[in-house]
Amino acid sequence: MRFLSILASKSCSALKPQAAAFRVFNLRNYSTTHEADLVVIGAGPGGYVASIKAAQMGMKTYNVEKNDTLGGTCLNVGCIPSKALLNNSHYYHMAHSGDLAKRGIEVSGVQLNLEKLMGQKTTAVKQLTGGIAQLFKKNGVVPINGHGCITGPNQVTVTKADGSTEVINTKNIMIATGSEVTPFGGVEIDEETVVSSTGALSLKQVPEKMIVIGAGVIGLELGSVWGRLGADVTAIEFLDTIGGVGIDGEVSKTFQKILTKQGFNFKLGTKVTGASKSGGRISVTTEGVKDGKQETLDCDVLLVCVGRRPYTDGLGLENVGIVRDERGRVPVNGHFQTIVPNIYAIGDCIHGPMLAHKAEDEGIITVEGMLGGHVHIDYNCVPSVVYTHPEVAWVGKAEEDLKKEGVEYKVGKFPFMANSRAKTNNETDGFVKVLADKQTDRVLGTHIIGPGAGELINEAVLAMEYGASAEDVARVCHAHPTCAEALREANLAAFCGKPINF
Repeated sequence: MRFLSILASKSCSALKPQAAAFRVFNLRNYSTTHEADLVVIGAGPGGYVASIKAAQMGMKTYNVEKNDTLGGTCLNVGCIPSKALLNNSHYYHMAHSGDLAKRGIEVSGVQLNLEKLMGQKTTAVKQLTGGIAQLFKKNGVVPINGHGCITGPNQVTVTKADGSTEVINTKNIMIATGSEVTPFGGVEIDEETVVSSTGALSLKQVPEKMIVIGAGVIGLELGSVWGRLGADVTAIEFLDTIGGVGIDGEVSKTFQKILTKQGFNFKLGTKVTGASKSGGRISVTTEGVKDGKQETLDCDVLLVCVGRRPYTDGLGLENVGIVRDERGRVPVNGHFQTIVPNIYAIGDCIHGPMLAHKAEDEGIITVEGMLGGHVHIDYNCVPSVVYTHPEVAWVGKAEEDLKKEGVEYKVGKFPFMANSRAKTNNETDGFVKVLADKQTDRVLGTHIIGPGAGELINEAVLAMEYGASAEDVARVCHAHPTCAEALREANLAAFCGKPINF
């Protein structure tokens, strides 16, 4: 009867009013109660990692996920499937464009089997999402499939697909519900011809013409996939630069030149004012941000990539007095606690960059904090990567940031065209750029555009986490020939003004 009274007074907007009333009436037949140390709502990168860490530290942990598979957006319709398509579309492009022929590998009759390409992506997703289920089992995490709603400061109620409910009484709750695609006013997404990032991962055929609204990370990555496979791709961006928030201005300009050379078209400083479908074609109307010039562009697939927003609806936050901010995020303190001390939040649904690895780190340190551990994360040391070809990666401050802050700095650069490994691989586009404090030589930021940038950036992250100077990195022996030597040379240039090999 205690649970009946709670449900009668608490609301979860995920339930339709009529259905909720029916289910409350039938709780004696359909409800189950559990006891836990921690309930994590969400099984994306932040949620599943936090769940495993908590179980490893001896906490009785339940993980609640509304979708049928674990892994959240990242594993199911985000990071993982997009990287599979990026990798394989690059191989196709190398064969189809004649790049392999330049390397002495002559092939003929190159054809695209889009079904198999998509199949390999699906296989990777299934293996990784299934792997999380195995990790849960191995570490003793109890998964529950259903919509989780906070019905009290120490209680989560899970509504399952069949209408039954499971109640978990718990010492702690963690909200790790991630984010969802931000809609674009006036453009209705059908995930067939007008698609979000989700639909763009599963197109049935290569578009003749694709327009991408937004030239941030997601738009550039998915635009690259379909451009390599044969689509004529145009990105429309409100800003005057590409690459999104945090990218260094010099890197952004170089990035745009390289992508343009690859066939990517850009309309910067332009806003989309509307889109309409007629006769199998989509007309997109645009307007110049500065000059007001109007234009209409046609395509057969329109990809909307204007960002993501926190997924925080229907969680029952109002039941415990948690008020979201103006962007729908859950406010937390330095220990990731909400206004209710035993209810925590991490990942895309709180402040900070919407990155899987950021959510993972927050999940781990939050769990450690629950058990008395030190809670600390330096967001300046969280890297960003764009998985195009070449890759772009950065960590720390950009030049523009340092100028605004009035920080005196020095710059060290090294081009990949002077790097032995890049030369042998015939992948010489781009450079490494290191920004160091002019007085102390401490590394303030590293920006890479070139081969393997997403891997190379981690050395820079480690250096910054430990407060290394440019000299520290420059004096570390690097294997030869490797692309990582370009990072060493850039640090050498920042330290003493001159690299060795350029």
